[in-house]
Amino acid sequence: MTLAATPRIHDVWPSVGAALGAPGLVDVIGLPEARGYVVFLVDGLGELNLRENAQHAPFLSGLESVPEVRSNIPSTTVTSLTSLGTGVAPGQHGVAGYTVRVPETGERLNSIAWDRPLDPREWQPHAMVLATMARDGIDAAAVNEARFEGSGLTQCSQRDVPYHGVTSSWERHDVLLDLTEAAGRPAVYAYESHLDHTGHKHGCTSEEWRTELRRIDDDLRRLRADLPDDVRLVVTADHGMIDLPREGRFDVDANPRLLDDVEMIAGEARFRHLHTRPGTATEVAQRWRELLGERADVRLREECEDWFGPLAPAVEERFGDVVVAAQGDFAVFSSREFAREMEMAGFHGSTSEVETRIPLLWC
Repeated sequence: MTLAATPRIHDVWPSVGAALGAPGLVDVIGLPEARGYVVFLVDGLGELNLRENAQHAPFLSGLESVPEVRSNIPSTTVTSLTSLGTGVAPGQHGVAGYTVRVPETGERLNSIAWDRPLDPREWQPHAMVLATMARDGIDAAAVNEARFEGSGLTQCSQRDVPYHGVTSSWERHDVLLDLTEAAGRPAVYAYESHLDHTGHKHGCTSEEWRTELRRIDDDLRRLRADLPDDVRLVVTADHGMIDLPREGRFDVDANPRLLDDVEMIAGEARFRHLHTRPGTATEVAQRWRELLGERADVRLREECEDWFGPLAPAVEERFGDVVVAAQGDFAVFSSREFAREMEMAGFHGSTSEVETRIPLLWC
C-alpha cells in the first residue's frame, strides 16, 4: 500500500479494488480490511460543508475521515463522477465540465442533458474501474436513480456493470442490502443527488439544505446498521458548494470588451472555459486578468496541468484556450447564454477549499 499525499476522487475505486485483491490496482488511501465495500457518493456534500453542519449530521460527523481528500478540477459533478468511475484525471478522460465545446463540430454539449448526438463510449473511451474489478471476480454493481440509467453521463462514468435503478431511498437501501449479503466480494456504488439539487435551488446555508442533510444522515445511519458487519460503508462526495451573493455575479454580456475574440463560453459560472479565435488566447487572457484582477485565476490551457493533469491530445481542445476560475464570492455569468444560472443560489466548480475538499468517511 502506497499512501497518496493528497488523495483525489479518482483514487477511490482503485483503492477499493486493491483492498479486495484485484491485480494491478493500488490502495493509495489506506482502506480498512473488509469482505466488501459500498461506496456511497452524496452529491454536493463537501468536507467543509459537512463540518460546518455537524449538528445536522451527527452520524457522518462522527465517522473516521481520511484528511485532505480532493475532487478534481473543475469541481463539478460530471467531471468528478467520470474521474471516480475511470480512475483517471480530467485531462485524460476529457469530461471537462458541465458544458463543454465539441471540437469536431464547434457545438456546445451539456454533459448532463447530453443534448448532442455523441456516442458516450467514443466521447469517453476509458474503461470503468468497477468493470475491471468485475472481470477479476469481484461482485461489482451500481445502484442509482432509475431515470439516470443509460444516460450519457452514466455511460461515461458507470457503464459495463449491473445497474440497479431505484426510485426511492428505501428501495436503494433494500437493494444495497441484497447485493452485499448475496455476494462474495461486493463492490457497490450508490449515489444520492438531492442535496446538490437543494443547494443549487435554495443555497447550502438554507434550512431546506440542512433538512436534506439530516435525512441523508439518517439514511446512512440506518444503512450502516443493516449492512453485513464485514462490509465497509465508504461515504464520499464529488464537490462542495458555496452560496453566491448577488453582488458577486458578474455578467460578461454587460462587458462586451471581454468577449472580443471569444468564439464560445463553456463550463459554468464558477469555472469558465473560453474558446478563442486562433492566435488570440494570450491577448484574451490578459484582457480578462486586467479587468477581473484577484476575483479570478485566469490561465492559458497549457498552464493548467496542476488542475487537469496532463492533457491527452485527443481531448485537449475540449478545455478552454483560456480558463477562468472564480475566486472568493465571485462568478462569471452570461445572461444571454446561461440564463438559468442567474436564478441559482448555490454554486461549485472552482478551486476553493470549500468546493474541492471532499469527505472520505468509513465505518
